[in-house]
Parts: sequence; C-alpha cells; structure tokens
Amino acid sequence: MKFLHTSDWHVGRTIRGRSRADEHRAVLTEIVGIARAEAVDAVLVVGDLFDTAAPTAESEKIVFQTLLDLATTGATVVVLAGNHDSARRLQAVEPLLELGRVVTRPVFTGADTGGVVELTSLDGSERAKVAVLPFLSQRHVVKAADLMELDAADHGYLYDSHVQGLLQGLCAGFTDDTINLVAAHLTVSGGRLGGGERAAHTVFDYQVRAASFPAAAQYVALGHLHRRQQVPGGGQIHYCGSPLQLDFGETTDTKSVSVVEAHAGAAVTVRDIELFQGRPLQSLVGSLAQLRELAVEAEDAWLKVIVQEAPRVGLADEVRALFPGAIDVVVERPEAERGALGENPERLSRAGRGPAELFGDFLGERGIEDPALAALFAEVLCEIEEASS
Repeated sequence: MKFLHTSDWHVGRTIRGRSRADEHRAVLTEIVGIARAEAVDAVLVVGDLFDTAAPTAESEKIVFQTLLDLATTGATVVVLAGNHDSARRLQAVEPLLELGRVVTRPVFTGADTGGVVELTSLDGSERAKVAVLPFLSQRHVVKAADLMELDAADHGYLYDSHVQGLLQGLCAGFTDDTINLVAAHLTVSGGRLGGGERAAHTVFDYQVRAASFPAAAQYVALGHLHRRQQVPGGGQIHYCGSPLQLDFGETTDTKSVSVVEAHAGAAVTVRDIELFQGRPLQSLVGSLAQLRELAVEAEDAWLKVIVQEAPRVGLADEVRALFPGAIDVVVERPEAERGALGENPERLSRAGRGPAELFGDFLGERGIEDPALAALFAEVLCEIEEASS
C-alpha cells in the first residue's frame, strides 16, 4: 500500500497581519495533485489543519474542500486533531466528512471504538491498521494532585508513560499479515523545532521518547514539529513538516510531503516529495549600507529585516523602501553601542515577538531560570486562547 503523510497545514496563519490564504490554497492543491499522481491508497493528515481553534469561514472552506478533494483521488483520508485544532468543531462535521471518505478522529478513543482505522488497498490485495493518537493536553494526563505534589521532571515522565500505555493499547492488535502504522500529533524527544510551534506544547513536559512506540509499528507518521525529519533512536519515525514556511525560524527548510510504500512484514520505503507553492521567508541582517548590498533570493519572499543602526525617525521607512517585501523591520543598535549604553546585547525589539517570548525576557531580566514557570505561562496563555475561541 502507498500512503501520503502530511501535517501542520495551519490554515488561517497570517504573517505580521498579512493573509496567507492564497498560499494555502495553492500548496494544498499541489498536495492533492501529488496524491492523485502517486495513486496513494490513503492520506494521513496528522493534525493542526487550522492555526486556531476558532478558524474563519474562509479557513474552514479551504480545509474541508481540500479533504474532499483528496478523497476524490480514490484514497481514504484519515484526519486527526492537533493542539491548534478544535476537537469539538471537527466532531461536529465528522458525519458529513465520512460521507466523502474522510475518516476523522478529533479525540482519543480506544482500539475497539475507532482508535485503530482499518484500511484496504485500492486493488484489494493488502490490509492496513493505523493506530491514531490525536493531540493530548497534559491536563488530561497529569491530574491536579500530581501537579501539586510532583516536580516538572515527574510531570514529563507521567505524560510519557501515559502516552506509551495508550500506544501499547492501540497497537496490541497489530498482526504480521497487516501493514501496521501509527499516526500521532506530539513531540518526540530528539525532534528539532521549526520555529513556529506553540511553546506550551513542545516543552519537556510534553515530550515522548521514541522508544514509546511499539516495535510492531512499521512507520510512525508524526505531526506537531514543522521541520521535516526522521527522529533518531527509533525505527521509521518521521515528521513530514509543514507545507509552508510558517515562521522566520524555518527560512532554510525545504517543505515537502512524505510518500510511504509498505507491505505486511517488510521494511517501508519513504520518499519526500518537495513542495514548491507558497512564498518563501527570508531574513536579512546588517547596517543600512550592508543591506543595500544584499540580494533577495526570491522576488515574492516575505522578508524580516534586522537593521543594525542607532534608532532614528524614518529608518524603518528607508528599509521598506529598499525592500518592498519587508513585513517585519527590527531596529537593533550595533552591539558596541548597546554595550556602551548599558543595554543587554541579547535583547531585541519587541516588534513581532509573542507573549511567551516576552515573558521569557521578563524572567531573564530578573535572573529567574525556571523552565516550569515559563511552561506554565505558555499553558495559561493557551487556555486563554482556547477559552476565547
């Protein structure tokens, strides 16, 4: 059987207030074309279809149309919720999507109640079992009493051990005569972040060891981290990455989907197929004079420009005149000047920086080194975002 592995679409994501809807339409259409050309038996969409739990009507139309378009290729489409998705919203449309050969798993369920999706190849010659693990918030794993009595390291251990138990239960029915896969939205230890992931859900408390996946799983399709990679220390455990560069930490990443060919009892083969739609992100750094000498790699790139000059009126406008594609201009004093003025050379402008990052600066300025406190802030921030959605 042949599977297409994709995740972390984050439809609805803007970049400094600019819509990326057209980019998402283009790259998701490209993915549909790949599924059709490869004649895949199934498509695994491993979470974070949306960028927010309260997506706009436009975002919902883009996602649901793409899922139905994927199903028109003949493939069965298996979708699970990520930490950015609203499980309740996906549950609401689940019956409608199933009419279009789209299998949705918004919340965790046991192997006997839908947690293992059984598939048959298009030619009927092979069968597959896909154990599905949507994102699990720590509040559903670590009880309140544990939060009061245990330290942060123990919380992480509890999350890891609990997820391992769930995976063992899901995969208990794997057999030698079926193709056995796992699809999960989570952070695996050793995975490298892309830069745009939600901090509260990638810290140590949310990490799972590669050894937690049962050896019977021939391929583990992961979502959550935006960088394409194979996780070290295990078998075929892969993040396919996001289809667009979502953050300026991803400027060097090549975006792709993974096509997995598998047979019962045999090693799988994995091919990454590069995606070409979507505007690239590029960062430029230097003095105004140095910036004038720099070339932009792509005419349509979204640009972040860090200009190392003493702040003055009109400086940002001069930069935008040089680079019309600049959507984020950060004015940063040269290091020598910052030292002379007694400023922290590591501190950058607040422009374009999120609350969690700014809170980290706040703790650093006061000499507080407590990862658990930063993680708690990010978790509370996430709760507020979900409550307001």
